Amino acid sequence: MPSEPMASDAAVPPVRDGADVAGRGPGIGRPLVGRTPRRPGADTPGGAAGRSPQRRSPWRKVVFYGLLSLLAVPFVFPTWWMITSSFKPINRIFAFPPELWPSDPTLDGYVAAFTVQPFALQYFNSMYIAVLVTAGTMLFSSMAGYAFARIRFRGQGVLFVIVLTGLLIPAEVTIVPLFQMFNAWGMIDTHWPLILVTTFGAPSVLATFIMRQYFITLPVELEEAARIDGLGRWRIYWSIALPLSRSALAAVAIFTFLHVWNLYLEPTVYLQTPELFTLPQALTRYTDAYGGEMWNTQLAAATLTALPVLIVFVFAQKQFVEGLAQTGLKG
Repeated sequence: MPSEPMASDAAVPPVRDGADVAGRGPGIGRPLVGRTPRRPGADTPGGAAGRSPQRRSPWRKVVFYGLLSLLAVPFVFPTWWMITSSFKPINRIFAFPPELWPSDPTLDGYVAAFTVQPFALQYFNSMYIAVLVTAGTMLFSSMAGYAFARIRFRGQGVLFVIVLTGLLIPAEVTIVPLFQMFNAWGMIDTHWPLILVTTFGAPSVLATFIMRQYFITLPVELEEAARIDGLGRWRIYWSIALPLSRSALAAVAIFTFLHVWNLYLEPTVYLQTPELFTLPQALTRYTDAYGGEMWNTQLAAATLTALPVLIVFVFAQKQFVEGLAQTGLKG
């Protein structure tokens, strides 16, 4: 008599490549023929495929970070020397070999920085001008960038090229005509020239370019959905486009603040009263009765001046890089 097939053989379905436990998957109907089974642990970090990279990666990291540390020395050492020398007596600042740490630290330089000049008032001048110009640049550049990116009008490309030519004109070329203009308006020895020139000058042109490049990348469907909901152009900009451009606005805010904080030419031309000076201009006025440099006082004032820049760089460098990277996605 012919033997009946075993129940276990009849119940087992053929093996399908890529099928899951429920019988579904992209490989249904393709038998597992001529394929090499995977070795257990080959794809795991402890398997054969992951052993050699794990053995080599620590050495690569050590060499990589060691090289970066060596290259950072020429950039870090001047800042370290400035900060530590601000705590040294004036006769120990230029000692050779240079001291990496003050042997007898003192705060005389910091005390003199606030007594020789109205340094606290000058610090406030730089801070409020930088904050005001940064806020104005963010507002006007975002509006102009949105208009160039999302609104179509005649002569749009030509006008945008004309705006970009502002980046090609050095500040030294326009400083004399601007001085004559503000002098005719009675604004010399006030902060108005610093606020107006920097808000609508070259930094604002670069900020407009960055915001335009970002707004171009926004999907058109966002505006279409907003128009269906009854929003106008201003509401679309203010409620949708502007909140989505936080990374680009962060980049604009950072480089605008740093630019205004480090201004030297414009304050020197427009300001004459020490109480109205900004920090870069005030740093050049620390001299003794004989015209000699008060090095410890200058270094102390320079350290306090660089402090906001270091804080902005440490806490906002990620947003700055992300903002610049996203603005170059589409031209």
